[in-house]
Amino acid sequence: MKIAVTYENGQIFQHFGHTEQFKVYEIEDNKIVNTVIVGSNGSGHGALAELLANYDVDVLVCGGIGGGAQNALAEAGIKLFGGVSGDADAAVEALLAGNLEYNPDVKCNHHDHEHGEGHTCGSHGCGGHGHGEGGCGHHCH
Repeated sequence: MKIAVTYENGQIFQHFGHTEQFKVYEIEDNKIVNTVIVGSNGSGHGALAELLANYDVDVLVCGGIGGGAQNALAEAGIKLFGGVSGDADAAVEALLAGNLEYNPDVKCNHHDHEHGEGHTCGSHGCGGHGHGEGGCGHHCH
């Protein structure tokens, strides 16, 4: 089994879609036998799920995560433990011991919109259109 954690300086990074690194733990007999740090290369939400699937990750531990990313993980068959903070290694040990505290209804804490994912465009001068892949960082036409 492989467990991935959104990772920054030993801690669980709190926004899945912006994580620059994952720490991937290889588990055998309920023990950590190997770890590797994997760069995300600035991939977006859907590509991050694909990246994890390519590493044969079974479980993701993270902080905040939006609905679209949750769906991409589900489609990839990756079990999610979101809303977790603190030390990455300690979280994986707690998961293996069966006492990890997580939030089954986790959302990205800065996505305070009705649709739960992405960004509103009004504050970016883009009018009222919806956001496409990549959000509102692109110039609007």
